Amino acid sequence: MEHILKQRYITSVNGRTYYWSSKKESELTLVFLPGLTANHTLFEKQIRYFHDRFGIIVWDCPCHGKSRPYQNFSYANVSKELNTILTTEDVKYAMIIGQSLGGMIGQYFIDSYPEKVKGFVSIDSAPFGDYYTKSDFFWLNQLEWMCNLFPDKMLRKSMAKMCGVADDTRKRMEEMLDEYSKKELCHLMYIGEAAFIPENKSIQLPCKSLLILGEKDRVGKVTAYNKEWAKRTGYPLRVIQNAAHNANDDNAEEVNKLIEDFILAAE
Repeated sequence: MEHILKQRYITSVNGRTYYWSSKKESELTLVFLPGLTANHTLFEKQIRYFHDRFGIIVWDCPCHGKSRPYQNFSYANVSKELNTILTTEDVKYAMIIGQSLGGMIGQYFIDSYPEKVKGFVSIDSAPFGDYYTKSDFFWLNQLEWMCNLFPDKMLRKSMAKMCGVADDTRKRMEEMLDEYSKKELCHLMYIGEAAFIPENKSIQLPCKSLLILGEKDRVGKVTAYNKEWAKRTGYPLRVIQNAAHNANDDNAEEVNKLIEDFILAAE
């Protein structure tokens, strides 16, 4: 993938954010936002599929991968970093494709900069708004110490297993997790999830949106949230067979076709 995209970075008072990009004559740029603890390689199968037709941007989210250290992680701050990247790359229209945490950042970004986004694809993510109980928020706040209870190797293996059904999906996830020490990984789990609590708000997406969910996603209450999200908003929900939380990696063929059809319908 590295020979397809060029590595770049931006710098703010909070740190340096790395991203990878390529340009095409198409006015539409596909912006891929990986999930919590993942890096840009999560979307390798999508980038190889789409790079010859559309501009591509994929990043290591602040606090992730090469984009660390990073201070003051928040949805507002990372959305500003993303806006700087899109401005730097002179993106006219963005199609936001976010997995898990990336989908949540995508929603916040769209709410902040609606004029820049043509469409939104959520992959095993969760909605902003009043979908959550007090118990949900309580357990999000406990993630750091709970993760610390696990032996290091067991923690990484269990996280990878939750993310993928296929062996290569789990292996890719383990490789991404290897970038972090156990202490760093546990803290990242906390800030990535707990940051959502004070910034949660009602968001009405003004663009066409698509929800994608792995049929075997057992991460938290992601499946329940997506079903309720689709019910309340009318966004189409597509369930991917033989796929868990990283559905785009487990079953890239089906996910790529859904994204492709969604792009054609949005243009």
